[in-house]
Amino acid sequence: MNTTFQSLLFEVDEQGICTISINRPEKLNALNNQVFLDLDDALTAADQNPEIRVVIVTGVGEKAFVAGADIKEFAEFTSQQATDLSTRGHRVFQKIEDLSKPVIAAVNGFALGGGCELAMACHIRIASKTAKLGLPEVTLGLIPGYGGTQRLVALCGKAKALELMMTGNFISAEEAEKIGLVNSVSDSAMEAATALAAKMAKQAPLALKNAIKAVAKAGQNDGYLTEATLFGELFATEDFKEGTSAFFEKRKPSFSGK
Repeated sequence: MNTTFQSLLFEVDEQGICTISINRPEKLNALNNQVFLDLDDALTAADQNPEIRVVIVTGVGEKAFVAGADIKEFAEFTSQQATDLSTRGHRVFQKIEDLSKPVIAAVNGFALGGGCELAMACHIRIASKTAKLGLPEVTLGLIPGYGGTQRLVALCGKAKALELMMTGNFISAEEAEKIGLVNSVSDSAMEAATALAAKMAKQAPLALKNAIKAVAKAGQNDGYLTEATLFGELFATEDFKEGTSAFFEKRKPSFSGK
């Protein structure tokens, strides 16, 4: 499968950590049609490669993770074109949330509008101390259109989400951590994300996959049933046998993803 893209860098290290970097630094890594096309394909490539255990999403350069959507691309859109644009964004970002492998956002600068929405679609967010996050769509007469109105509420609560969306304010990494928008803040988001990814990469891939699937059902009527089913499935895996054997033998497990 192709892992060379026009707008992204796609790299995999020896630990099985895949780094997908938005590569439009001259545009502060703004999201455009090509980025969405490439991101869609890159996510498929990462999901289907058994050697990849964890994915990190970041932006090239120190100024921006993703500074937002490329406004020039949709400034003249009709309502229907805008709806289609939003729907496409929902599909690609949901693909991130549903990926069978952990996805960590290394927020290394501005994460605004669509960039903040991209970060929120990832399972975990690590921000650099200099990062700025926000949903300033109201300053354009818009609202977030790539899932931000839903995910921000889930992460931060309704009142704080409405405050950020209706003021368009940017917030610091420290404030973002305080309200639950990011997991942690570091001098280097990429270094911290890589360290976290390395720890995850050592765990049983099928257990990580099922944890993601179970958590996606949190708060739903079938959440507990889903958890029980996914828990039971793992007892039939080789990784469960390896994990329990390693426990009894007092050694570190070596998981195969089977």
